[in-house]
Amino acid sequence: MEIEERVKVVLARVLDNGVTAEEIGSEADLVEQYGLDSLQTITFLLAIEDEFNLELDYPNLQLDDLRSVRQFSSFVARLAAPVQ
Repeated sequence: MEIEERVKVVLARVLDNGVTAEEIGSEADLVEQYGLDSLQTITFLLAIEDEFNLELDYPNLQLDDLRSVRQFSSFVARLAAPVQ
């Protein structure tokens, strides 16, 4: 499963409001469209760390990185990429 699909699965699990991963659009704004509040955002970020077995780079994480599933997936992909 590609990173973006895995991010959608985690988001659907955190939202826990009946929205499925398949219903979440790639350009969906995590805050505006899905109403991710601060507690859900923390839960989502921790779940992403568990899902991808990585430590998010919080100092470099910008609100803009959460503006779309695709954008956040790119952020995760950069962290998950093997170091050359």
